[in-house]
Amino acid sequence: MHIPLQPPMRGPNWRRRIFALAALSILAGCANGDFGEVQPSLVRDDVHDWLGSNVIAAQSFWPWNFPLTDDERQLRDLAYPLIEPPYMRQQWYSVAGEYGLTGVDRPGFDRSAYANRLVSKYFRSASSRYSQIIDDIRNDTTRLPQFFETAARVLDIDQKRRKSLAYVSELSKSERDNALRRIRENASIVFKVRTKLDQRVTAYRSALERLVIMTPMQQAVDVERSLHLLQAQIAHYRTRSAPTWVREQSLTDAR
Repeated sequence: MHIPLQPPMRGPNWRRRIFALAALSILAGCANGDFGEVQPSLVRDDVHDWLGSNVIAAQSFWPWNFPLTDDERQLRDLAYPLIEPPYMRQQWYSVAGEYGLTGVDRPGFDRSAYANRLVSKYFRSASSRYSQIIDDIRNDTTRLPQFFETAARVLDIDQKRRKSLAYVSELSKSERDNALRRIRENASIVFKVRTKLDQRVTAYRSALERLVIMTPMQQAVDVERSLHLLQAQIAHYRTRSAPTWVREQSLTDAR
């Protein structure tokens, strides 16, 4: 059966923009909750649906405009805080970033940007800067298992989707093309997170080196330990997934 396609979305729709701007202007003062997350009352279920389009914007294919699966939506929700710079999460404009209204993924990588923000920010005590790095590293480390478990499920089902295309009756060219585009979009999000994690490690180490020169303290050892743990987690998920689920048969295996 042929499923008609809708025109691809080029960015957040006007309803999402209006909702985000209203929330930003009215509730900016209480936007952040635990771990720098935006308060649940300020977000919608589809708050991060735009992320796939944003990640592949520079590539020569459009994202699929069919509804996301639960896992695909969760993948985008979990990817966003790992792509967004950590220093942007506890700001008055954070809710706008959640809706894709700010440039979360700027071109290029400045390894000193995180350190510059940390050094220029006012703290009553020099030890607070070390504590801030530890908190940011801890938040990243805590997010990894759930993200990579979800990514493993999404990539696994996409492998089955690709193989099953040969067995779908009356498959139109547009349906096939759009299925492949969604597969590429999901893979691009996972690749983007891996890239950003490597960059974060570099940025955290650069900040630690700056602090050791400016305000040497014993807390530098704690930052180093936290950073080693994050690096170990990243290395682990580079070669392994974190599935707590049983892989199901694909359509091709069942035939």
